[in-house]
Amino acid sequence: MVNEIEKTFRGLYDIVVRLRAPDGCPWDREQTPSSLRGDLIEETYECVEAIDQGDAAHIKEELGDVFLLAVMLSYMHEQEGLFSLSDVLAGVSEKLIRRHPHVFSGVEVKDSAEVLRNWARIKVEQEGRSLKDSLMDQVSNGLPPVDRAYKLQKKAAKVGFDWDKPQEIIAKIREETAEVEDEIVQGDSSRAAFLEEELGDLFFTVVNLCRFLGVEPSLALRRANAKFVQRFKYIERRMGEASQAMTHENLALMEKYWQEAKLN
Repeated sequence: MVNEIEKTFRGLYDIVVRLRAPDGCPWDREQTPSSLRGDLIEETYECVEAIDQGDAAHIKEELGDVFLLAVMLSYMHEQEGLFSLSDVLAGVSEKLIRRHPHVFSGVEVKDSAEVLRNWARIKVEQEGRSLKDSLMDQVSNGLPPVDRAYKLQKKAAKVGFDWDKPQEIIAKIREETAEVEDEIVQGDSSRAAFLEEELGDLFFTVVNLCRFLGVEPSLALRRANAKFVQRFKYIERRMGEASQAMTHENLALMEKYWQEAKLN
């Protein structure tokens, strides 16, 4: 099994090297780490979607795409003489061993909470990482906004800065909604920034409610997206069968089909 893993992983690496060669693929040769950033995010989310669906074949395919991008990004830096794919793999292996002394060095731990405390201590004492000035600094700025809001709130909740019950958050949502309504009533285009701010506060509070109730906001939103797509496609199909155009003038008919879709 080990030889098979080595063989297939080496095969992927050799393919990437060939694609990036002077006589390789023009598109692959033109790519840079910056140009592949969006692909990395997209493929990661497609893998998450496959996991949510529980589709093993789809998960396998999407993991392959993630592996491909990881190898390609590593090889791009290897071509620049900055680090190699071997360095990447060795680095993460060393880090895993270092951060799991309870597995590899005989250190005893009571539970996963103690594992996380040791992890944080190791990062500072052994890896030389500086302590963050704020808990908020521990959350990456590179995360998608909904995920970052969720993690910021989790950090704050860990030190007791949290709501006592969900009803309090729901009341806050009503308050934020009222503030959005006030901005809409004013209808002043010069206050667009204020409307944006109030909508942001509303989003943030809804994410907080998700967190408090143990719901992953990104997962909830992905499912809502999928439900909307399914119902909208039903409208498109029914409108086509009725030879009706998808226009605002036909909104009443589209609403009728939307209600039908909700029953299916």
